[in-house]
Amino acid sequence: MNELASLAAIAVALAIGAASPGPSFLLVARAAVSDGRRAGLAAACGMGLGALAFALLALFGLAAAFAAVPSLYSLFKLAGGLYLLHLGIGIWRGAATPLRETAATTPPRRLRGPFALGFVTQLSNPKTAIVYGGVFAALFPQEPTRAFEAAVLACVALVEAGWYTIVALALSVASTRTAYLRHKARIDRAAGLFLGGLGIRLATSASP
Repeated sequence: MNELASLAAIAVALAIGAASPGPSFLLVARAAVSDGRRAGLAAACGMGLGALAFALLALFGLAAAFAAVPSLYSLFKLAGGLYLLHLGIGIWRGAATPLRETAATTPPRRLRGPFALGFVTQLSNPKTAIVYGGVFAALFPQEPTRAFEAAVLACVALVEAGWYTIVALALSVASTRTAYLRHKARIDRAAGLFLGGLGIRLATSASP
């Protein structure tokens, strides 16, 4: 398989993985409908940077390190699970707090918050590094060039950030925002339960 075909196959595999529902989708969607388009886009960029970090680590052999030292992988899973649980509890506790409705084009007070939230949420699941490692092992040419590796890293960031940008744009429209504000308490409690459940599942699966 030549490098162009390999890159196309990797892009398709990454796009399928990015579109799978999970905590990343939920967090970007919530940022977009609660704080507006710019917050959603900031969270999407954080997701892209987090994916790029894991792709870099996969290229440097983190997946192999996890396989060689199971306790290291367990530690990462425990930390990620506890983070998601903390996030879920925070969303649940703030579910009943009213959110002042503003226009979707109004910039939120801080964009660093959604960006950091997206970045850390992406890093909360070390399985991502395993997935990237598997995709790279299966689809990389036998002797990849530096240019190919750089193109793969760019592809990872663009696919992840691009997908979540679409999510942020779709869910920051006025009608979606109005519906969220109307049902905020129930939506946030469901989101908190979902994230907390994922966190517990990830943390309790952390035994070597």
